[in-house]
Amino acid sequence: MFERFTVQARQTVVGAQEQARRLGDQHIGTQHLLLGLIGQPTTLSARLLAGHGLDAATAERIVAATPADSAADLDADALAAIGIDLNAVRDRVEAAFGPGALDRPSERGGRRGRTLAGHLPLTRRAKESLELALREAQRLHHGYLGDGHLLLGLIGQTDCAASRVIVAAGIDPDRLRLELQQQLPPDVGASAG
Repeated sequence: MFERFTVQARQTVVGAQEQARRLGDQHIGTQHLLLGLIGQPTTLSARLLAGHGLDAATAERIVAATPADSAADLDADALAAIGIDLNAVRDRVEAAFGPGALDRPSERGGRRGRTLAGHLPLTRRAKESLELALREAQRLHHGYLGDGHLLLGLIGQTDCAASRVIVAAGIDPDRLRLELQQQLPPDVGASAG
């Protein structure tokens, strides 16, 4: 499955882990995946969400006030079970965009080292969202899994933190699903967004 992920989808998963660490969480929930998507403002998902008023600052405010995915839903081997190796993701992104491409300045102004040591586990709902994203890509006959599929996977679960954030932002999930499906690129391979 990993080889079907676009660069943006890979960056979303890595970004979700970074968001979870930044927020002091010990797991990756759907809210972190959503923040990972929004953290890439040039992607289809981020543009659609921003068009509905859900930008990074708004999302963070709503995430802070929204019940998170339950830590009881953790699945420590979830990424590996669906074929995602975060070290391989980082290596591929750095090969494409240069060393340190995924490192972000910390609040203290320094650079973080590799934050992927000691991967955070996914909640059951986050794992299910990734599985739903794969099913969406297959249903649409896309040979790639992009950021739009990841967003479809998140809104495909009505009782997860990401869906609650989207609804709290005043976004109709059915309308968002339709917009995504209309704007997803056709099967153009793993370079699609």
